Amino acid sequence: MLNQRTMEILEDAGIADAIYAQSTPAENMRAMGWYAGFAGADPAMGSLIAKIESWGCGYENLNWVQASPCRTANLPQIRLEPIMKARAEALNPGNVRFHHELTRLEQDGDGVTAWIRNHDTGAEYTVRARYLLGCDGGRTVPRLVGIANEGMGVIAQTASAHVSADLSSLAKDPDVLIRWIWCPAIGEMAVLVPMGPTRWGPESEEWVFHITYLGDAPRDFTDAQIVANMRLALGIPDLPITVHKVTRWALEGMIAAKFREGRVFLVGDAAHRHPPTGGLGLTSGIQDAHNLCWKIAAVLKGQADETILDTYEAERRPVDGRNVQRSMENSMAHLGIGRAFGLSHELTAEENWAQVKRVLSDRPEDEERRQGALRVIRALSMEANELNVEYGYRYRSAAIVPDGSAEPDAIDDIRLYEPGTFPGSPLPHAWIDDAYGNRSAMKDLVKPGRWLLVAGEEGQDWCSAAAALAAAHDLPLDAVRIGHIDGDLFDPRLAWAQFRGISSKGALLVRPDRVVCWRHSGESENPGAVLGDALGSYLGPRPAMTCRGARSVRARFDRAARMDRRR
Repeated sequence: MLNQRTMEILEDAGIADAIYAQSTPAENMRAMGWYAGFAGADPAMGSLIAKIESWGCGYENLNWVQASPCRTANLPQIRLEPIMKARAEALNPGNVRFHHELTRLEQDGDGVTAWIRNHDTGAEYTVRARYLLGCDGGRTVPRLVGIANEGMGVIAQTASAHVSADLSSLAKDPDVLIRWIWCPAIGEMAVLVPMGPTRWGPESEEWVFHITYLGDAPRDFTDAQIVANMRLALGIPDLPITVHKVTRWALEGMIAAKFREGRVFLVGDAAHRHPPTGGLGLTSGIQDAHNLCWKIAAVLKGQADETILDTYEAERRPVDGRNVQRSMENSMAHLGIGRAFGLSHELTAEENWAQVKRVLSDRPEDEERRQGALRVIRALSMEANELNVEYGYRYRSAAIVPDGSAEPDAIDDIRLYEPGTFPGSPLPHAWIDDAYGNRSAMKDLVKPGRWLLVAGEEGQDWCSAAAALAAAHDLPLDAVRIGHIDGDLFDPRLAWAQFRGISSKGALLVRPDRVVCWRHSGESENPGAVLGDALGSYLGPRPAMTCRGARSVRARFDRAARMDRRR
């Protein structure tokens, strides 16, 4: 699952359109459903217990439309990775290397030396770099630099079977993407998800089946046993199936004790591992890279001091930790739901089916059981309705300048995202017009590798100060005034006015990763000095920000701003 903010990043990378073209259509991922079994002789087998709107209901939920111009996408990793690989090779021909292994690394005050083995030829060579990013799933780099893991570790084992099968006569509800199935034959919950690739919903050609076991059962099972268990669980003993792959993986939650050791940084699964519930693992990794790479680029270009790299862990580790926690909470809730309603692997299939049918029953004596089941399912809605987890976080680091205001309280800390510009927040979405009526998303005003100052319609002094600052210090800093009637660009729906958190004479600063890092609610007597101080604390003691003689940074910025206003 690729959430909206992640799709914004992948749009920056130039692959969003290719992902949307292959991913689940919006109409086939509007909901999750819970079912009483899947197939069997009893006419009630496969009955829908409940379904809940999920992932913005196919981008119809106005909270999700308000959050981003990009909708959530779902594309299996086996089809996502070729798109990413092709784009990487187009950007860096001949240098995306597979079947190579990092065997050793050493770092010093100037950089990192990595020893690489080419497994195709057996040759070994070294690579010298300023920094090294460990994106290896935690297999090698954390061990080489001595970074340990923290967390719950492995709590269960999961077996997955990727198969081709015609389930169109059995799978109901084309708007349901993930089917949670209470399987009386085995007394466990199972998950069934379509995989496309050319048709989706019940017509999907491929499916993936997941079942989770407490203990080490999947490791002890052969592939044939896992497939047989899948057939038993779903009640499809004779249905033609082609098995593509059976995998076993640990359901675990962990986070690295730190994300950096010297010049080595951990990114993605090397820094944190999640259960798939909630779809927060891959998206967290992509957002790690987005946070870190623009900072490294700024340092390498001489636009920022090296101390800015210290903010990677300060910003991402708390967010990733929360994402791990949410993923674990989702998984634990699903593990417990079957037993909460009477399912047990110690009961016979008939006894389990009798328990499940009580949830389907309209008898007065079963009403409490049914309502209890529906309540738990409503509580589980947060797994696919985590908009405030995906967008509502706020970074805190030396690269975020507080404005003295109180941090807003969330109405619902998980489900409901309330856009805003409190420093550290992602830039809110709004549609913006130019003078000719050409419309673009607010996010697209932030160009790759560049900062953006956004002022109110009467914030010309802020824009002049930003222009002077950019010219004096060769900073990649743009500036724009946005208002409904006046400005350089226009807010036709007043969406930006609703969320901007500044007056018509105020301004805010947005980083290249589209995070608001500073804001000033109104005008200032010395906009150049105020903005200069904000950027000085943000970028660190760069040579370009150093004063000449006894002049202060504040004085230089004031003088540049005054000269700009005279011009």
